[in-house]
Amino acid sequence: MTTEQTTSPPRTGVGITGSGLGQRVRDGRAILDDISLAVRPGEVVAIIGASGAGKTTLLETLARIRPPATGTVSYDGEGPIGYVPQDDIIHRELPLQRTLRYAARLRLPPDAGPAEVTGRVAEVLAALRLTERAAVAVGRLSGGERKRASIAVELLTRPGVFFLDEPTSGLDPAIAVDLLRVLRTLADAGTTVVLTTHQITDVDHCDRVVVLTRQGRLAFAGTPADARGFFGLASLAEVHLRLDEETDPAAWPDRFAAHRDTDPPTRSGRPGASPPGQRQVGRLRQLAVLAARNAEIVARNRLTLAILLGSPLMVLGMFALLFRPGAFDPAHPSPTVTVMILFWIAFGGFFFGLTYGLLQICTELPILRRERLAGVRLVPYLVAKVAVLLPLLALVDLALLGVLRGIDRLPPVDGADFAALYTTLLLSSAAALTLGLLCSAAVSDAAQATLMLPMLCFPQVLFVGAILPVPAMAVGGQWLSYAMSNRWAFEGLGHTAGVERLWRDGASPLGPPLLATYGDSFSRPVWVNWLVLGGFVVLFLGATWVVLVRREPHRAS
Repeated sequence: MTTEQTTSPPRTGVGITGSGLGQRVRDGRAILDDISLAVRPGEVVAIIGASGAGKTTLLETLARIRPPATGTVSYDGEGPIGYVPQDDIIHRELPLQRTLRYAARLRLPPDAGPAEVTGRVAEVLAALRLTERAAVAVGRLSGGERKRASIAVELLTRPGVFFLDEPTSGLDPAIAVDLLRVLRTLADAGTTVVLTTHQITDVDHCDRVVVLTRQGRLAFAGTPADARGFFGLASLAEVHLRLDEETDPAAWPDRFAAHRDTDPPTRSGRPGASPPGQRQVGRLRQLAVLAARNAEIVARNRLTLAILLGSPLMVLGMFALLFRPGAFDPAHPSPTVTVMILFWIAFGGFFFGLTYGLLQICTELPILRRERLAGVRLVPYLVAKVAVLLPLLALVDLALLGVLRGIDRLPPVDGADFAALYTTLLLSSAAALTLGLLCSAAVSDAAQATLMLPMLCFPQVLFVGAILPVPAMAVGGQWLSYAMSNRWAFEGLGHTAGVERLWRDGASPLGPPLLATYGDSFSRPVWVNWLVLGGFVVLFLGATWVVLVRREPHRAS
C-alpha cells in the first residue's frame, strides 16, 4: 500500500438497527418473526441457527436486498454496502487481477481514472494477501483464495458495512480461520461485518452472535461469552440441540426478551435510510466495460470459442455434402431442392443465434444479481451481450453464404442481392440470439436451457412453410407461423433469390404447381421481412428485460 493509504484515518463504520423485522413466504408462513437487533459500527457479528432458521433471509433483510414484510432497517454511518453471497460468484475464465479491474470500473465513481483503478486493485490484493496470485485465472485458485477473491470485489469500494453469507462454508478449518482474521482486520479498520455461518467455531472470532430458532425468532443477541451463559453451555456447539430440546418454541425468545435490557442500542438511524453510496457509473461506461469483459471471457475460453466458430463450419460442411450444385440453374432448376436449401440456410442462421444466446444469462445469474446490487443496469448488460455475440454471428453468416455461393448452392446473384440475403440471415440470427437470451433469463441453470433447445427448434422447422407451405396448413398452424421468426427469414431469402421467377419460368414442370401451393409467400418486399425480424429482436430483448426485473424486482433495473 502507499503511504497515503496506510496513514488515512480509519472510518467510524456503519451501525445497523433492525426493528420488528418479519418475512413471509408466498403461502403466508413466517420465516422471520418480530426480530429486533442492533449492530454497532466496526463489529463482527455472526448469525447462527439451524438449517431453515432464516439466517440468509435475515442477512438479506439487514442488507436491504430483501425489503422486510414488517418492521424497518436503519443505518447510522456512511459508506457503500458490500454483499458476498455463499457461492463464489465471479467469472472463472479471467485472471484475478483482470476480474478485479473490470469490477472496479463498474463500481468506482465515474471520474476514477486508470491510475486510481490500478491502485485500488493493488491495495485490495495486498490486503487479502492475493498479490502473488494476481495473474492466475480465478478458476485455478484454491477454495479459500476464491472466497477472498469474491470478498475483494466488494472491498474495491471500501464498504462501510459488509454482509457475507456462509463465508467459511466448505473451507478447510485453517483457511476458514485465516479468512475470519481478514474480516477481523477489516472491522478493526472501521468496516462493520455481518455474516451467517453454520460453523459454530466461527463465533469465537466475532464480537457478537445472533441466534435464531427454527421458527425464525430471535433467541439471543450478544457476545459469545454471554451466549454461553444464557444457554448454560460450556460451548455453543450444542446450542441448536438446546433450542430443540425446548418444547415451547416461544420459550427462548421470551426469555431473551426479558434478558435483553442489557443490550445497548446503536446510534439511532433514520428508518429505511441507507448509507450514502458513491455516484453510479453511467450506462455508456457500463456498456463499454461489460462488452469488453464479455469479449475477453469468450476469447480466453478456448473450448467455448471453438464451439462458437467450429459448429457453423460443421454445418456448412454438411450443407455442401447434402445439396448438389446447380439447383438454381434456370435451365435445369430443382424447385424442391431450392426450397430445402433456402430453408436450411434460414434455419442455420436461427440455430447459430439461438445456441449463442441460450447459455449466456442462466450461467451467470448469481453474478448478475450481485452486480445489480452494485448498480449495474439491465439495459447495458443485455446490449453488451448482443454487442459481443452479434459480430461473431455476422462472421459466421457471411462465411456460410459466401462458401455456399462459391460452391454453386446459391443463385448467381449480384452484389446488392447478396447483401440482401446477408441482411436477412443476420437479422434472423439476431432474432434467434435475443430469443436465446430470453429463454436463458427465464430458466435457472444450463441444464434447463439445454432441454429447451429442441422445444424451440421444432416449431421453427414445422411451422415455417418449407416442409408444408403456410397456405396449406390448418388455420391454427397458419396463425402460429406468424410467431416463427424463421418463417420471415425463409420467405425473405426466397424473395431475394427469385424463386417465384425461377419456378414460373424455369424448365422444371414442378415449378408452377409448387408456386401455387406457396401462394404469395415470396411476393412480399424483402424490407417487410426485415421489419418483422427487427421487431422480433426488440420484442425478445424487451421481454428479457421484463423477465429479469420480475425475477429480482427490488434491485435496480
